[in-house]
Amino acid sequence: MTQNSTILRPKIALYEPDIPQNTAAIIRTCACLGAKLEIIEPCGFHLSDKRFKRVVMDYMDLDKIKIHQSADKFFEAKKNHRIILMTTKASISYLKFKFEKNDTILFGRESAGVPERIHQSINDRLQIPMYENARSLNIATSVAIVLAESLRQTELL
Repeated sequence: MTQNSTILRPKIALYEPDIPQNTAAIIRTCACLGAKLEIIEPCGFHLSDKRFKRVVMDYMDLDKIKIHQSADKFFEAKKNHRIILMTTKASISYLKFKFEKNDTILFGRESAGVPERIHQSINDRLQIPMYENARSLNIATSVAIVLAESLRQTELL
């Protein structure tokens, strides 16, 4: 099944990503599953980074990537939209959550997550359940898991 419309589709937002290979893998996932990607700057790398380009290959479509110059500008642009924060600090599983077609699913930076002020400003905070002693999944893996479930629930995949 191919999907061309991104109007009522989930959006993946990355808060200040700092590993180019992960961001490139997420771009590929979004391109293949029809989700728009939003990046909240500053990034810990340049889009011209060779590690980034090696993984992103020919999936880089700037028309499907929105860059926000700061977290404040991101939240201003999203003031009338639902934002879901994926975090290991949440107590609710993404599997017990009802996703909607136009959700923005926010992932923190690989090295530090999101600041506490952002945690407190978002009502819907979810986690991917893991074994007790596991710390966290790779962010690209997490995006793929949650995006696929969102698309399944909303029958967009």
